[in-house]
This record gives sequence, C-alpha cells and structure tokens, in this order.
Amino acid sequence: MESLQAIKDYLNYDTRLDLKAVALNYVLGMTATSDGREILLGLAEILKQLVILTQDSSVPISKDAVSALVNITGDESGTNALLIISESGGSTNTQEYSSNLIEVCIKAIMDKSSVLADPCCMILSNMTRPFHSVDRVIALIEQCGYTWDAIMAAFTAKQYNTTGAKMHYLGPVFSNLSQSPYVRRYLMDRDHCVIQRLFPFTEHPDMIRRGGIVGTLKNCTFDTKNHEWLLSPEVDLLSYLLLPLAGPEEFDDEDNDKLPCSLQYLPETKTREPDPDIRLMLLEALNQLCATKAAREILREKNTYVILREFHKWEKDSSILLACENVVDILIKTEEEIGLDNLKEMEVPSEYTKKFHEMDEDFINKTV
Repeated sequence: MESLQAIKDYLNYDTRLDLKAVALNYVLGMTATSDGREILLGLAEILKQLVILTQDSSVPISKDAVSALVNITGDESGTNALLIISESGGSTNTQEYSSNLIEVCIKAIMDKSSVLADPCCMILSNMTRPFHSVDRVIALIEQCGYTWDAIMAAFTAKQYNTTGAKMHYLGPVFSNLSQSPYVRRYLMDRDHCVIQRLFPFTEHPDMIRRGGIVGTLKNCTFDTKNHEWLLSPEVDLLSYLLLPLAGPEEFDDEDNDKLPCSLQYLPETKTREPDPDIRLMLLEALNQLCATKAAREILREKNTYVILREFHKWEKDSSILLACENVVDILIKTEEEIGLDNLKEMEVPSEYTKKFHEMDEDFINKTV
C-alpha cells in the first residue's frame, strides 16, 4: 500500500512520460489479479487517475490506462467504485480531463479515429452487467451529449471506426441496457423502426455481437404489450428468432408454405447457431412470446413447431432441450386447454414452483 501511495504521485497527467509509463505499467500488472484489484479499490485517487490517463496524449499511456480499467470493471466492486467516481465529478482541478468513465468511453466510441473504441466498449459492457447499475449508467450516457440514435448508428454502421475497431462489445452493452424498460421503449419506438436495425446481427459472424443482439431481442419480448407488433409483418421478429435454430431439413410444400418466407426451402448448407448460450436465449425469447394468446396463435400459424421439432432432434444440450420442450408444450396445446389469455397472469403457488424447478433439474441431470 505504501508503495502504491508513492506510485500515485507518478500517475499525474503532467508527470514526465517515462516515469508515468513505469508507474502505470506496475498498476496495470496489479489489475491482472483479484488481490491486486482489491487493493486498488481502496485507493480511489488512483482509480480516478487511471480514468484521466485514458485521455493522455501518449497512445501507449492511454491504452495501458484503459486496459487496466477493463480489468477493474470486470469485478462488480470495481464497476461500483468507478460509477461513484463518474457520478461525482467531471473535469479535474484546472485541467480539462474528465474523471467520468462513462463519458470517456462514449466519447471514444463516437470518435471515429479513436484507437480506444474497442476496450471502451468492453468497459461499458462490464459496467452495465450488474442490473442495479443499468439505470445509473443510462443517466450518465444521456449526459454525454450524444443521442441514442447516434450511438445506434455507430454500432450498426458497416465500419464506423477508421482505425479498424469493430465495436462488437456494444452488442452486450445494448443487451444489458435493454433490461431497462426505458431503453426498451426506445428500441421499440414504432415510429423509428429502431429494433429492426438490429435484426441482421442475429446472423453476424462475431459471437459477441451476435449474442449481444439476441440478448437484446430476448429482453424486448418481456413486454407483452408489444408481442403482436413484434410478430407483425411490419417487424417480423419471429423470422430472426427461428432462422438461427433452423437446419437444412426439407419439409413438404404444405409445411413450407406456412413458414415465414426466410425459412422456406433452406439450402443443404444451412447450419444452426453454434453457440449454446445463444441458442438458449433464442428459445427463451420464443417462450416469452408464448405468454399471450395472440402471439401464440401467430407462432402456430407460422409453423414454429416444425422448426422446433427438427431442432429438438439435433440438439444435445439438456438445458436447451428443456427450453425447447417448454415452448413446444405450449404450442401443441389448444387455447381451450391453456385457458388464459396471458400466462404471466397465472399465479403459481410457491410449493409448485419449487416442485417444477426440481423436475427441471432432474430432467437436465438425467439427459447429461
């Protein structure tokens, strides 16, 4: 701790470059271990200096500082400490350097020439992961001077950043932020077609971006009032949830004609989503859409069952098989058998909830 107090004096923005580099490299090394990060959390001034050093004119210094912050925000305690610093101050003393990490990250992401865009996306992904941090981060983002439309445009552009940054981690950022009803309202604004701009990324080659967007879409399905709109021809969410689950199987003309157009007569080379976590999220989204009668009828009308039937034959993961069966069990029932317009309004006694959970665990264990 005493050595860190001494090092702190060399982390000032105006310290001689070589001394600053040595001190920063030492701190960066500490962030690679949980013990080191825990020690740093007791030194708020060093955390603040790291944020300021991300804005250093020396690229190696700014890169090392932002790398250290990626490591620190990987822990929820680190995220909380840096949120407190971000909320409590902007520029420092006589300098024009912000200690607001959210502001620093957003500005780097929106700067097309920034070499820090990718690690700054990672920091935002880390800081939005804890649910209780989401609203705080949203408030800080909205103070940065950029609109949600501008941030969305940067993410959806073919190549926004001129230094080669891909900004894939904005996918998980949107997924985390869409836990908030406020952000979901923006995404599902019917006048601006925002959510539709995310659909192509459900088939993106990068797993981080792809998974982030599937997570975002899943979160949007929690709002039952939007189910019919999401499944309408205008939006057509169902096609983008089913296509990654579909394989090269051939169906007869009658079954094919009922499917969404993008799922009809798929080629022999068609493959399914390779990542199990993403497959599970797709099925969870379909399960959410089964909550309302109107949405269930659309899923049946669009022949969702035949895609899930073939998927179930292919899938090996027991947890995903259970999620698939949960959807199928609802779709094969008649509305008379279900007896409820909205399944979310069903009250299940706690003793039954525990029993159902035990049955699910038993199923998973038996199929492993």
